[in-house]
Amino acid sequence: MITPTIEEYLEAIYILTSEDAPAISARVAERMGVSAPTMTDTLKRMVSSGYVIVSKNKEICLTEKGREQAEALVRRHRLSERWLTDVLGLDWSKAHQEACKLEHAISPEVEEQLSRVLDYPSTCPHGNPIPGTTAKVATDSVSFDHVVDGDEITVLRITQIAEEDPRLLDYLLRNGIVPGANLTVTEVAPWAGMITVRNGDQSVSIGLPAAAHIWVQVKRRES
Repeated sequence: MITPTIEEYLEAIYILTSEDAPAISARVAERMGVSAPTMTDTLKRMVSSGYVIVSKNKEICLTEKGREQAEALVRRHRLSERWLTDVLGLDWSKAHQEACKLEHAISPEVEEQLSRVLDYPSTCPHGNPIPGTTAKVATDSVSFDHVVDGDEITVLRITQIAEEDPRLLDYLLRNGIVPGANLTVTEVAPWAGMITVRNGDQSVSIGLPAAAHIWVQVKRRES
């Protein structure tokens, strides 16, 4: 039987690869907050259990078995976030933290009932697709740090990597940088490490490192 610890590792690999970040040992270890020897030992266990394989260039890749486990955990996590925000009224920062606890305890039966009660949501409150639904990451989306002055953009999602910073989530929520928000880029200042946008009558600045974890859709300009 899979342990919660192994589930967490598989989830970390899934999240990294879904954001087009190669899941190498050092990067997974950093996300998990473990030492290199611990990562090596756990990786050996995951390989022997058939959850992952390691490619020639040292990337950790989920097998079909590993992906099924990872997607199940991510699905429970994102459904939990929906329930916590939509029904219980928690803000999305606290919802993420609580969902990290709930995701290991929800049974398949409860998961199905939760999905039904929530009317089968396709994304979490942060805009990330719930595995097993029809939602997909928009192919024409770009990370926020790739916008230019004057762009009209719509916020699509805040990555799960960014969700792990409660201060960032609180800042984004307070300033209306949420999925569906329509913004105008007023200044991109790489020398200052900042992007400034207009959200209605409000001016909001976002650091480039944070912007890299926010995905947006740029509205096409008339030619």
